[in-house]
Amino acid sequence: MLELHRITAGYDRRAPVVRDVSLTVEPGEAVGLLGPSGCGKSTLARVASLVHRPDSGTYLIDGESVRAWRHRAPRAQRTAFGVVFQQPRQAADPRLRLTDLIAEPLRAAGRRTGAEERVVELAGRVGLSAELLGRRPHEVSDGQLQRACLARALVLRPRWLICDEMTAMLDASTTAALVAAVEDYRRESGAGLLAVGHDRTLLNRWCDRTVHWTELTQAENPSPPKNKPSGA
Repeated sequence: MLELHRITAGYDRRAPVVRDVSLTVEPGEAVGLLGPSGCGKSTLARVASLVHRPDSGTYLIDGESVRAWRHRAPRAQRTAFGVVFQQPRQAADPRLRLTDLIAEPLRAAGRRTGAEERVVELAGRVGLSAELLGRRPHEVSDGQLQRACLARALVLRPRWLICDEMTAMLDASTTAALVAAVEDYRRESGAGLLAVGHDRTLLNRWCDRTVHWTELTQAENPSPPKNKPSGA
């Protein structure tokens, strides 16, 4: 289970974008996190994926406290996550061919054996042809590059997937293909999912439950009770 408790986070301690927010995701569960741009949902997703260290709060992964983020986190926790971000061109090294981009986590984890076969398998799953694997990011479309980024997120067989506005820049057919690829993987692996977005229809169809950002903030910061009218 992912358990984020009373998380406060941001990029300036004087003005955090996430304040005292709690969220849980059960094993195998798909949770949609819905909210407008700039509300803080992507920052919370970055905390959940160990990319961004919060200012305060606690985070448990399968009952184990998280005490370090990014490269300082234990390998077992880092490799438990597959993450897909909104803008693939910012998440991809422009010097790498797509085949190397997908294999990057395997090499970083010292799992070079069978890497080529794994890349070919995942390319087929996400709809990338063998010819595209030899291209670099500037030689493919946004949709093709996002397919490669999804394959990279799946390459270590993660227990948890975090998709942060994964389909926001894509057309309807590519969106459907990527969501289907995620769900195929989840059915086979039992992985849990946190899907961040602003498209209520998509999240409601995709996820077991959808939580609106205002529900998280209001749950921890309820409005004070109204005064009873005089004479009540």
